[in-house]
Amino acid sequence: MKVRSRVQLRKSAKNQLLSDIGSIFSEGVEKLEQSKFETANIDDQSLVLVDGEPLLFQIEGFYFPTIKGVLKLGLMKNVVTVDSGAVRFVVNGADIMCPGIVNADPDIKENDLVIVIEEAHSKPLAIGRALMPGPEMKGNKGKGVKSIHYVGDKLWNLDI
Repeated sequence: MKVRSRVQLRKSAKNQLLSDIGSIFSEGVEKLEQSKFETANIDDQSLVLVDGEPLLFQIEGFYFPTIKGVLKLGLMKNVVTVDSGAVRFVVNGADIMCPGIVNADPDIKENDLVIVIEEAHSKPLAIGRALMPGPEMKGNKGKGVKSIHYVGDKLWNLDI
């Protein structure tokens, strides 16, 4: 992946971005208030670099934390938990199947962006889009989450 452009965000844009992310994740976002924000276009992906780290990425016009962003900020909202048997599939980019889901945030609505974590250590594995409401994921059949970004993909391995 190659950086095509890198531009520092204006204070008003930074505050709007923090407000948007804060509306989903009430805790953890305040850690970013004193940080330097830059937008970067890398291949076909638009990112926000926070103090030089790719902590946010754009999905369909909306910014959401990358897996590194989830780790750094300690975000635990809009979470789908998978069992240990699903981990190897998730880290290879597979969509998350309902039989592998052991828990899902009840506030998740269909088409919401979610954080997929593993059951044993509560570490984030992927970012995805919910294909059904959170309460319906556990014990259902079929796909529960469409994978967008996962540990080991190009965005995860990005070194700026």
